[in-house]
Amino acid sequence: MSSLIAWILRAIPFGTIIMYGALGETITEKSGNLNLGVPGIMYLGGFAGFASAYYYEKLSASPSAVICVLLALVCALAASALGGLIYAFLTITLRANQNVTGLALTTFGMGVANFFGVFILNGASYTAAPLAYKAFSAKIPGLSGLGTVGEVLFSYGFLAYAAIILAVVLHWFLTRTRAGLNLRAVGENPATADAAGINVTKYKYLATCIGAAICGIGGLYYVLDYNQGIWATTGQIEALGWLALALVIFTVWRPLNAIWGAYLFGVLYWLYQFLPSLLGITVPSYMTDLIQMLPYVVTIVVLIVVSLRKKKENQPPAHLGLAYFREER
Repeated sequence: MSSLIAWILRAIPFGTIIMYGALGETITEKSGNLNLGVPGIMYLGGFAGFASAYYYEKLSASPSAVICVLLALVCALAASALGGLIYAFLTITLRANQNVTGLALTTFGMGVANFFGVFILNGASYTAAPLAYKAFSAKIPGLSGLGTVGEVLFSYGFLAYAAIILAVVLHWFLTRTRAGLNLRAVGENPATADAAGINVTKYKYLATCIGAAICGIGGLYYVLDYNQGIWATTGQIEALGWLALALVIFTVWRPLNAIWGAYLFGVLYWLYQFLPSLLGITVPSYMTDLIQMLPYVVTIVVLIVVSLRKKKENQPPAHLGLAYFREER
């Protein structure tokens, strides 16, 4: 039982990281832009949030946890939105190739974060922002102490619950509001949307920048909560960014599906560590990487099933460049 609880406690925070990336990219792709720069944008958000919290803690005589949280959030949102703005300017205004621009943005985001991170590390292998970690990982008072139920459901930082709320809000926005329907129209057929009086450029810019900002929160959550407020020059955020892109396809571009899909990915990712102890078996070390491929394998299976069923509501936006899934008319 303890191993199962530990598995869940590991899977949910892991899923939360990629849920933010998937939600942000879903909004971007609904506008018809395929941003492969999600890993780099998550890097920018994670580093900007960490750096602001780190220097605030370091330079303030009596730092406040509230200010620390607000500062980290604002800086993460601003840095990742700036990354989205760069992508939008290159692909929408200058009409650069989306795939090449996205891949370049991934490299750019990683490079910028690791370059400036060197000054914070100052020769060390890692450094930490303890107050920020304490604030971002604080459990819900009272509810987290309700035995197993409290431990499983109420022992996460506030950003884990904010991700679920955000998914619900985005679903409502895309299906129940005029702006959301306009955004979907832009992604499906920008020429028709323009003829209907919708400002296509504005919607694409806003969707790309807001989507990037949401992705950046995923990077922030990774550094200041999941990774215990520690910054190190590793490539883990990049791997999670690609997993977030896979989750977008797995959820067939539906924000509500991102909730259970992200947690499923988390369970599958940590399968190698917890399932052997639950079943009382031993897994060879060389099998670890193969087991960690399961989320990607599941995504490929879903991709095949979706393409075979050819249901229009499960297809990517037509202007996304992935329209080869669609049934010929």
